[in-house]
Amino acid sequence: MEALSQNIVPWRMSIAPMMDWTDRHCRYFHRLMSRHALLYTEMVTAPALVRGGAMHLLDYDPTEHPVAVQLGGSDPDELAEAARLCAERGYDEINLNVGCPSDRVQSGCFGAVLMERPALVADCVAAMKKAQPIEVTVKCRIGVDQQDPETVLPDFLRRIADAGVCRVTIHARKAWLKGLSPKENRDIPPLDYDLVHRMKAEFPELHMSINGGIETLDQASWHLQRGLDGVMIGRTAYHDPWAVLGRADSIVFGAEDPCQTPHDVIGKMKPYVDAHLEKGGRLHQITRHMLGLFTGRPGARLWRRMLSEGATRSDAGFDLVEAAAAQVAVKPLPRAS
Repeated sequence: MEALSQNIVPWRMSIAPMMDWTDRHCRYFHRLMSRHALLYTEMVTAPALVRGGAMHLLDYDPTEHPVAVQLGGSDPDELAEAARLCAERGYDEINLNVGCPSDRVQSGCFGAVLMERPALVADCVAAMKKAQPIEVTVKCRIGVDQQDPETVLPDFLRRIADAGVCRVTIHARKAWLKGLSPKENRDIPPLDYDLVHRMKAEFPELHMSINGGIETLDQASWHLQRGLDGVMIGRTAYHDPWAVLGRADSIVFGAEDPCQTPHDVIGKMKPYVDAHLEKGGRLHQITRHMLGLFTGRPGARLWRRMLSEGATRSDAGFDLVEAAAAQVAVKPLPRAS
């Protein structure tokens, strides 16, 4: 994969860290469609690395760069050691999760519950920065539960900026830690894009990305044109990856798109899939992330069905992927002018 241009700013657009979704196979697949978008790992907890020695959680393919690792935790010393381990693995960024609302995360006193403890967050990021040379960033919510975001968010941003954070991604929704499930927290709390834009005006020195409810490149461009530094896209990038990533390089980064059709992506996946199978891996470990590649195209349902039913077989190989892709008409999307 060719080297990145020095003029490209990868964090202008990123794909959100998503548990059980953005593993190393998913990131390799996404990277084939965009050379420049910043990719994130699933959240990795600091205790899993420091106490559990689960270093395999940091595995990635070198072609995934630029790639960031997201850490979860609330102990400054433990996060510092975890950050050091991540830096040794060569990640381009280390991100602290201050946005996940799940019960499991709350019980460990990290994720969105840390919005209630901004001084602790500042201590954590300061320790992480001191322990290693890679940039430390934060992903947060606008507030939790009964907090007033107009008051809480600027105080939170000021504290982490004073601790040395230069880049932050804000999910433009509150997280309700009591009363809503993690799934409901992705949809029910209302979005407040205006607040995030006001925070950018109040903190011009912070590189600020927005997350939440953004589903198209047109929507991403709207936020960028109005002064935000970056946009993070989550579920849509997973369920309809070509719509988000297929033209991201041309529209968002002003660069050439690496693939002209989704079928081009299939061809480029073959060496990676073959290598995975030769090591004893199963086809479905990769193809489960590819089911949405042809979303909206004639034949997409048959593509999904053939992979869903066939890729779990022990003898399934890349010929299944090719056969499934053959059911979908080859039709390039319009390119950016």
